[in-house]
Amino acid sequence: MKKYIFQLIECVLFKGLKEKEILSILEKINYKIISYNKGDVIAIEGDECNSLGIILKGSIEVQKIFPSGQVTTINNFKEGNVFGESLVFTDKHTYPATISAMETSEIMFIEREDIIKLAMLNKTILTNFVRLLSHRILMLNDRISNLSQDSIRKKIANFLLSEYRKQESYIISIPYSRKKMAELLNVPRPSLSRELVKMQDDNLISFDKNTIKIIDIDQLENTLFE
Repeated sequence: MKKYIFQLIECVLFKGLKEKEILSILEKINYKIISYNKGDVIAIEGDECNSLGIILKGSIEVQKIFPSGQVTTINNFKEGNVFGESLVFTDKHTYPATISAMETSEIMFIEREDIIKLAMLNKTILTNFVRLLSHRILMLNDRISNLSQDSIRKKIANFLLSEYRKQESYIISIPYSRKKMAELLNVPRPSLSRELVKMQDDNLISFDKNTIKIIDIDQLENTLFE
């Protein structure tokens, strides 16, 4: 477990704990670590979710796959991130989307009973778990807010303003491709690219590869009310 200690220290669940504390706590619970190759399916929509997952290596992708074959990316998670925490304690604890490995990955799974044990063993972990759930709720609210926008420009503006608050910078770093960004915004990729160019022509933003700079934040905000 020591070889994963840096990922665990960065994990929100163990935030504020020292290396020895984390290793000592993990010795008192049951967990399993599973390896996945790039493209492997970790969970299919409808599968039971009885464990919280911590990404120790690699990254994963959460996708909604429709009967038509259309795929919408809901989220991407990297090393140190957690998934399944909001499902494991629900009455209907099934995955609402399909989760796949984006690269060679190793994931630690902790079942519900041991999550409770973790919280009882250490107050900081309990606080971190509650904070994690709160963060997911806010993330869901952002997602709903974006999907409720009635134009591509509004979706982009809402996304950029949300990232501006998170990154605390007018220069927004986008950690994924235009294709992934289009899927997250639920818009066609060509339409996203065209609208970004129009917004640049209107001096709202400028962009280069995976970076978007907000030039006129006031006008960007006004876009949401037009």
